[in-house]
Amino acid sequence: MAAGDGGLRAAAATSAGAAMTLERPASTLGGVRYGAIARHADARGAFRELWRSSTFDSIGEPFVQVNLSSSLPGVLRGLHLHHRQADYWVVAAGRAFVALVDVRPLLDATAPSPIVETRELATDDWVVIPRGVAHGFLALESLELVYLVTNEYDGTDELGFAWDDPTAAVPWPILEMTTDGRPILSERDETNPPLPTLVERLRAGAT
Repeated sequence: MAAGDGGLRAAAATSAGAAMTLERPASTLGGVRYGAIARHADARGAFRELWRSSTFDSIGEPFVQVNLSSSLPGVLRGLHLHHRQADYWVVAAGRAFVALVDVRPLLDATAPSPIVETRELATDDWVVIPRGVAHGFLALESLELVYLVTNEYDGTDELGFAWDDPTAAVPWPILEMTTDGRPILSERDETNPPLPTLVERLRAGAT
């Protein structure tokens, strides 16, 4: 704990149940949870508890790596998918349009299309993303995103499909911060395959 945090931490401990987080409206996707970090502030600044194991024991496995992503306005990262990794995202600063695409019904052939859910997350908001749910975000302003994952980086589990795939049809917002109205993408995300192609590969046991 940094010097001077004691007063803020003590204040947090005396709050209702010493809760670190505030739950948000439930998700329609199995295993997905939303919430917000409780911020405890005084004249000196603020204290935020980003993660507590007892709050997330329902995930069923420990987080083993923590990352920090910084994105300029208009940057879109996704859509990414993992078989061996669950994610817990916390917006440290900024605002993001988050898209979740549940491809589990496609992989087990119980439905002809994925289930799509979008939300706008602001500073202190968080989301838990289970395996099998593809995810991506669009930075609506300068964005700092902390994310904890249940598997150390494994390139063989870094799967993805096109951000604008018509099968998923994510309703990304219109961009006013880029010159051509399109998001800023990495080379990888520019060349991700269509979702049906990825599903076919996964069903065949190849990635």
